Amino acid sequence: MKTKLTLTIEKSLIEKAKKFANESGRSLSDLVENYLEKEVKESENKQLEIPEEFQGLFGTVNLPVDLNEKETIRQILAEKQKS
Repeated sequence: MKTKLTLTIEKSLIEKAKKFANESGRSLSDLVENYLEKEVKESENKQLEIPEEFQGLFGTVNLPVDLNEKETIRQILAEKQKS
């Protein structure tokens, strides 16, 4: 659903942006919407980034494709209880 938004932007920038939008065959609203969408996606991706100190942990363990994690945990706990 589209909704209206009021922005306060320098007049000279608005004029340049309108000219750019017109030359590219797009509306100013479309340009702003696409820019905001790009910025939000980049921000979300940065939040999902793994800290550098943990990146080396990936790919260090090769687990069998058919591994049943719950059963493996039960077996480990059963062995610990025996000891």
